[in-house]
Amino acid sequence: MALWLELPILLVVAFCLAVLIRTFVVQAFSIPSGSMENTLLIGDRVLVNKVVYDVRVPKRGEVVVFHGTDRWAPEHTNDTSGLTFMTKMSRTIGDLIGYGRPGEKDFIKRVIGVEGDTVACCDELGRITVNGKPIDEPYIFQDSPLDDTVGGNGGNCTTRRFADVVVPAGQIFVMGDHRSISLDARCQGPVPVENVVGQAFVIVWPRDSWSGIPVPEAWDDVPASASAPQETAPDTGGGFVLTVPLLASLAFNARSRSRFSARRRRLPS
Repeated sequence: MALWLELPILLVVAFCLAVLIRTFVVQAFSIPSGSMENTLLIGDRVLVNKVVYDVRVPKRGEVVVFHGTDRWAPEHTNDTSGLTFMTKMSRTIGDLIGYGRPGEKDFIKRVIGVEGDTVACCDELGRITVNGKPIDEPYIFQDSPLDDTVGGNGGNCTTRRFADVVVPAGQIFVMGDHRSISLDARCQGPVPVENVVGQAFVIVWPRDSWSGIPVPEAWDDVPASASAPQETAPDTGGGFVLTVPLLASLAFNARSRSRFSARRRRLPS
């Protein structure tokens, strides 16, 4: 095909593939607030695995993106007043291919408790306990003050202490790593698993911050609750199963571009 015919077709195919991947496989999210500092900073972009929770439930210590319930107050606002038509159009296209701004009801937090877990704070060292086991959380940045005020479901998020919470069936208890400013399950309640978009598994922007988002070893030995459901599906390995195909795809695209450039250089002037 002539170049002027082939190029638009390639662009349309690439756009359709990007939309399909964004919808069903992996999506990029921008961090809009400081509630996950210093694990994730404002402006960081993460890739979210959208298929991993189709075969298993979220696990403690994982960082997840989810849609907040009606009780969850937005951490940021998307003010579109004063934007030009072209700016709005570019944002719409960015949303379609997964590079737009997150919605006001999109949140990113760390899973602290799963179905049946009893989450409480605090032990004698000021640590959260899950099913009675204290958790050393090395990622916490500026913990909430340790005082005698007790918050919890329907309470407040300004204190480290909160009443014991038994995570309901089909829900997860989530908290931000920047505890002193995070509005999370302590005051806004647990989140239904069906609201979870996926697991954030790698930071891809800025380039000098590229790294995975592992689960700390402190979560390995948490005892299961008596009412916890038994897992029957194997762990897919989180983002690893997606990272390899994506890298292979990038390599293939780079090779295709090289061949396309070489062919274009051979075209008669």
